[in-house]
Amino acid sequence: MNDYLSLLNPEQQSAVTNIDGPVLILAGAGTGKTRTITSRIAHIIRNGHAYSDEILAVTFTNKAANEMVSRVLELTGTNIPWLGTFHAIAAKILRLHAEIVGLNPNFTIIGVDDQLQVIKNIINEINPDYLSEKCKTIMNIIQQWKEKCLLPSEVEDIQSFRPVYVTALKVYHQYQERLKFLNSVDFGDLLLYNIQLFNQKTEVLSYYQNKFKYVMVDEYQDTNAIQYLWLKYLAKEHSNICCVGDDDQSIYSWRGAEVENILKFSDDFKNAKTVKLECNYRSTSHILATASYVINHNKTRLEKKLWTTNIEGEKVNLIKLWDGKAEARFISEQILKLNKYRFSDIAVLVRATFQTRVLEEYFIKYSIPYKIISGVKFYERQEVRDIIAYLRLVTNNNDDLAFERIVNRPKRSIGATTLKKIYTTAQDNKISFLRQQKY
Repeated sequence: MNDYLSLLNPEQQSAVTNIDGPVLILAGAGTGKTRTITSRIAHIIRNGHAYSDEILAVTFTNKAANEMVSRVLELTGTNIPWLGTFHAIAAKILRLHAEIVGLNPNFTIIGVDDQLQVIKNIINEINPDYLSEKCKTIMNIIQQWKEKCLLPSEVEDIQSFRPVYVTALKVYHQYQERLKFLNSVDFGDLLLYNIQLFNQKTEVLSYYQNKFKYVMVDEYQDTNAIQYLWLKYLAKEHSNICCVGDDDQSIYSWRGAEVENILKFSDDFKNAKTVKLECNYRSTSHILATASYVINHNKTRLEKKLWTTNIEGEKVNLIKLWDGKAEARFISEQILKLNKYRFSDIAVLVRATFQTRVLEEYFIKYSIPYKIISGVKFYERQEVRDIIAYLRLVTNNNDDLAFERIVNRPKRSIGATTLKKIYTTAQDNKISFLRQQKY
């Protein structure tokens, strides 16, 4: 447990030691954000301002959460039980109070494939002729409503919407009912049910407001409407909320993120302090200057000026070419010119996976060995999802989606006719597929 403050620059020290009231930490890229956040948590604990279980710290990815847990443990010798992703923390709260919103604590959290399957089943009952490819559109609309904290009964002015939205609302009502019957939720439900829980049981909200003396959130520029509301609820009692982010790095508006959350922080939280982290430890000065030149064209951004003591490095080159093939040819030729480097020292970044196809074509033509970093993620592999489905069914006997997935894996000669009979009889008796099999 070294002297953590001596390892920080003056701006980072200010961010760490300003712990009373709302604080916005504007952390530019490469400015030591994670070290600052974890040092701030350590400062609160080591100076007796709060116990480790009185601090709520949320981020967006398991990787970031695990890194923070590890660093805080190194600095304080203690774990932070309420440090995790929005979904993980919301699920933890929901499991403790599941009955209030009509669930059992052992509820299953379903993924995208299962969401689509439920929606397809519902649409098939409503209108068998409906185009199946529109199911994903309906799923996305429902998720957008959830991100805006809208229950089916709260979606308004549906008559003025396009037909697909009218269908989506019909599906939304039945979708939520179906998930409850399955004792399941999707990821969008976790925060939605938390808000419902807080609204229905003010004593539960009051408990968590008093419990969490300090609330911290990473990547605040990526929060959406319901995440923002959830944070405001939990931080209301003490107002010791610290939001860390950078509006310059807001790239997730396509999935509901609202950069306005960080832009209006000082309006939402009165007497808020703003601390700017502007010393960049990651980039060369040429890269930093180029990035700053581009982002300065954004007239609504929060003012900050990144600087670095790093070397100038290579200049940034902007090459304009006619099309994807010309681009792939140019990249291949440039790689061959870098003969003092190994091929494994060179990386090519693309905006979307489809752009790798033409690159592969030219890499083969120029005999350049390559490796595409993509493919099926571990938890998306069929055998892994099958095993998880078995585990889901063991813990939640109402999980019909898991039953459907594993009923014939390994093959048990159960055909479509038998499955349909199970499905129909279970529906008639209002019991799960697994329970139906026991009779």
